[in-house]
Amino acid sequence: MDVNSVLLNTFSADATIRNAAEQQLTSAAETNFSGYLVTLVQELANEEAQGPVRAAAGIALKNAFTAREYARLHDLQEKWLAQADDTKKRVKELTLQALGSVNAQAGQAAAQVIASIAAIELPRNQWLELMPSLVRNVGEGGDHLKQASLTTIGFICESQDPELRASLVQHSNAILTAVVQGARKEEPNPEVRLAAIYALGDSLEFVDSNFKNEGERNYIMQVICEATQAADSRIQQGAFGCLNRIMSLYYELMRFYMEKALFGLTIMGMKSEEEDVAKLAVEFWSTVCEEEIAIEDDNAQVDRTDQIRPIFHFCAVATNEVVPVLLMLLTKQDEDAGDDEYNLSRAAYQCLQLYAQAVGGAVIQPVLSFVEANLRSEDWHHRDAAVSAFGAIMEGPEDKTIEPIVKQALPVIINMMDDKVIHVKDSTAYALGRITEACSEAIDPVVHLPKLIASLFEGLISSPKMAGSCCWALMNLAERFSGEIGCQENPLTPHFNESISRLLQVTERPDADNQLRTAAYEVLNTFVQNAANDSLPAVASLSDVIIKRLEDTIPLQSQVVSVEDKITLEEMQTSLCTVLLAIIQRLEKEIAPQAHRIMGVLLQILTTAGPKSSVPDAVFATVSSLANALEDGFAPFMEHFSPFLYNALGNQEEPALCSMAIGLVSDITRSMGPLCQPYCDTFMNYLLNNLRSTALANQFKPAILQCFGDIAGAIGGHFETYLSVVAQVLQQAAGVQASPDGTYEMFDYVISLREGIMDAWGGIIGAMKSGDKTALLAPYVESVFSLLNVVFIDQNRSDALMRSAMGVIGDLADAFPNGEFSNFYRAEWVTQMIKETRQNREFQARTIDTARWAREQVKRQIGGIQGTQQT
Repeated sequence: MDVNSVLLNTFSADATIRNAAEQQLTSAAETNFSGYLVTLVQELANEEAQGPVRAAAGIALKNAFTAREYARLHDLQEKWLAQADDTKKRVKELTLQALGSVNAQAGQAAAQVIASIAAIELPRNQWLELMPSLVRNVGEGGDHLKQASLTTIGFICESQDPELRASLVQHSNAILTAVVQGARKEEPNPEVRLAAIYALGDSLEFVDSNFKNEGERNYIMQVICEATQAADSRIQQGAFGCLNRIMSLYYELMRFYMEKALFGLTIMGMKSEEEDVAKLAVEFWSTVCEEEIAIEDDNAQVDRTDQIRPIFHFCAVATNEVVPVLLMLLTKQDEDAGDDEYNLSRAAYQCLQLYAQAVGGAVIQPVLSFVEANLRSEDWHHRDAAVSAFGAIMEGPEDKTIEPIVKQALPVIINMMDDKVIHVKDSTAYALGRITEACSEAIDPVVHLPKLIASLFEGLISSPKMAGSCCWALMNLAERFSGEIGCQENPLTPHFNESISRLLQVTERPDADNQLRTAAYEVLNTFVQNAANDSLPAVASLSDVIIKRLEDTIPLQSQVVSVEDKITLEEMQTSLCTVLLAIIQRLEKEIAPQAHRIMGVLLQILTTAGPKSSVPDAVFATVSSLANALEDGFAPFMEHFSPFLYNALGNQEEPALCSMAIGLVSDITRSMGPLCQPYCDTFMNYLLNNLRSTALANQFKPAILQCFGDIAGAIGGHFETYLSVVAQVLQQAAGVQASPDGTYEMFDYVISLREGIMDAWGGIIGAMKSGDKTALLAPYVESVFSLLNVVFIDQNRSDALMRSAMGVIGDLADAFPNGEFSNFYRAEWVTQMIKETRQNREFQARTIDTARWAREQVKRQIGGIQGTQQT
């Protein structure tokens, strides 16, 4: 194998050549791994080789030690550790040698290789001479070696591997010595200083003990503050990045430095001509805001004064200096910037939002002065900044302070929707979205609402750019003015019919793109969900329109010729299904006359939907709402719908659809009751197969167990057929526990699993009782109480789990009224568990009511004197 050619070919633009080269490298690694490593490292260290060849050798070498997938990463690390000491020594020596190469590509590649080996060896207390060696390089080496060594330290420190991060603490002195030495203003080479500043930023978390030493901290802060004044703007950026990180990690140590230097430096930095420098200086104040908001939140939740975190109110002190600069920066909009582009004016907007949350009402005066001075400016940048600033401060000041201001300003802000510049109109729509979300009490239904709704619809129609903001504001209005559940009318009622008509017009516009159409359907959906009873005739009429539009999409399936066509059609069908779902939920049983037509079109869509389509998810959700509305009236549709449901249950390659199908089985069985029995054999087979599957995540299991309970509740005593198999599954699931040092995800999963088990037993116990087959439960009572005891002992509980557990305790007692299992109920922990649940004020009322009912059932079980105990 010609190593040079193969390595160069890994960079080839021709995929065939590139893949062939990568395959040759893989084959060489598998044939003789140690020889492969030595060959690559020799090429990396070869000063005669071309830069791209050395870079490719470094990348291939790094890839021999690291991978994104944990299992493969573990295998590669073990493979390295198994190499002979001579091989490992050779690889490390030559890589360190390459670090000092005059070829920058080789030095950078060597830094990556060293970092990947360090990630394996440092946590195992190996290669202890690495950090001293890198420090020596920074102190004594030439510029190339200094820069590459600092870059290496940065790569090592930026790793997210928890074992490596823990091991770096012992190297904090060495790390700090190197990076501070390179970052000093006395360092003449800007590339070295830049590498040092970035390495310092990456290392700040590991130098905790050094940073808490006042003398060392003063020196570090001096070096960083001096770097904010460097001639090279890249070094300035790195320095402000360090300050952001320091404020996040060491807020409680920053009071002295804020007073002496950071106030002035960061405000000056925000005014920098270099946008990236100014942006990072703005982000410093965003970080200060976030820290102070978090401290206030934490302090509000502690009971003891010794747990209160110190807060210095840096934001409040600096309001009159920082906020005017942020307002000035809002005028630096880039009219060509994309919606997702993060620039200086957007950084300033985010900071102003946070500032309002951090200082509350103190932000109002400087912002209002700016708004009044600029809202009618000839320069659209200033008008845009003014309306944006007003929207930015809606969250933070007290309602009683901000609401009168909003009430007074709202007519003026609404009129800004008529501005001639689209950027101003879009910012106005977003500001109105902020107002409707955070300060909706200030909106008067009579004075403001008619003009507000009209202006938002005009904005929605006028430009797709504004669609998102207008739709957001309209949805907020629909939710804010929905009134009490079941109310006859609400403030939206006078505008409802016109709003529906406008939204339907928007979705039919020939120039409407997918984004606009989807946004309009989202608003339509929200208006339907929040319709008052007086608007239900309009909702019923809307169902005709939506069903007809869905029917009209069926022929379009045969006209799809491109990916864009497919996306457009799927988005339209999904949006229409979502609106139809809302209509069904709002009309409930009144949808029955349309049911045949609805199921007809939904079945056609399922028939024509291609593989990996997102539409079946929306169809299934709509079918679920229809089944809930029709109850046993859904039975006539099951024969034709069940094949699609079975396919989805068995489709483990599309977990989201499979999950939807599991939930749909629960909905349909609950709705149809005994009429679902003919389909239950197939349901149970698929559900049991999914439980055993390794392709589906654990998160599916609680829903499947709950589904067993729903099936049992639907078919009653006929569940006897499945009882022994399901009971065995439930007993196995009950054995799953989280270790004390387990992850939060594992604790949540175990709680969810236990909820599923309890729900399943609840359904099964009720089914056997209704079918006069309670005797069949006898073999399983002990295992049920065993799980209840585990739940009692484990303090990781949820409201839903305890409600289900109380239900099972009561249901079992009710199922065996003659005290056959009274010994279980005499256990003190049962009484204590009910008492703890009944007295937990964080639980919902229905959970507490279920606990009270369970208590009465237990009293009946144990009878006599014990039955009168206070529980």
